[in-house]
Amino acid sequence: MIIVMKPEAADHDVDHLVERLRELGLKAQVTKGEERTVVGVIGDDRLLHDQPLSVFPGVESVTPILAPWKLVSREFQKHDTVIDVNGVKIGGKKITIMAGPCAVEKLELTVGIAKEVSAAGASILRGGAYKPRTSPYSFQGLGQEGLDYLVEARKQTGMPVVSEILDARDIGHFLEKADIIQIGARNMQNFELLKEVGDYDKPVLLKRGLSATVKELLLSAEYILSRGNRNVMLCERGIRTYETLYRNTLDLTAVPALKEMSHLPVIVDPSHATGKWNLVAPMAKAAIAAGADGLLIEVHSDPEFALCDGEESIKPSRFKDLMANLKKVAEAVDREL
Repeated sequence: MIIVMKPEAADHDVDHLVERLRELGLKAQVTKGEERTVVGVIGDDRLLHDQPLSVFPGVESVTPILAPWKLVSREFQKHDTVIDVNGVKIGGKKITIMAGPCAVEKLELTVGIAKEVSAAGASILRGGAYKPRTSPYSFQGLGQEGLDYLVEARKQTGMPVVSEILDARDIGHFLEKADIIQIGARNMQNFELLKEVGDYDKPVLLKRGLSATVKELLLSAEYILSRGNRNVMLCERGIRTYETLYRNTLDLTAVPALKEMSHLPVIVDPSHATGKWNLVAPMAKAAIAAGADGLLIEVHSDPEFALCDGEESIKPSRFKDLMANLKKVAEAVDREL
């Protein structure tokens, strides 16, 4: 439920309410706005059956949240969440472009791609140091060495980096070396991993599972927010359907649906969704038109020799052209790139 405090409520009124909620075995999330303070209550509402919260000093109203995803819902927060990643804002009017290689391979290659996508207008570098692969014989990533390459690329370009974590035991490395921790599609319902990243305030990019519903994605995000981390963005990356012409089916309907149901930023990954480089540009444009707050695009200087997903990676020159076209689409829907 949501407890809205009166404009004149003092800090000690909020502290008193929060302490009482904790005594009852409930968690409290306090959000201080310009005019009012809102307290989100997490836990079993039945514990409040004999406790009329409306009588507490400073309380203006008490409203139950019907959606099972409490903190993620629009009911809890009406305005859009904007996440600040080292000065790069994700959410709001400006569209954020994250670009780079699917997998980090060599230092020189990683830095080179970073410089090219940055020059073209991307603001965040993506790169996989740990790669979850369907086949145990496929390239699994460079691990911590790959994270070090991303750190060097960040040092030379100033771009924040996003990379995928696979194991909660590696959280220390990601807290130190990544600016955004990505939870991949295969780990969307790895609830222990979600809890782990939820214990820190490091921004999290949460990808939709291969066969997950929109509601399941929101509940996975709820796991992270319920632990205290409010810096979560949702990512639509295509779902598995009966269609085999391309890799996945990009569910662009999910973009406006998620933005209506939740205040969290929504990112679209057209590269993994389509699996084909020639389909990335049209679906990236469509994603912006649908209301996406950002894109996650794979770029590689020599896709033919890429160690991972070269068939869906676009070359830097094509990425530059795409950025120019995306700017036009953004302007058409009253957004900025």
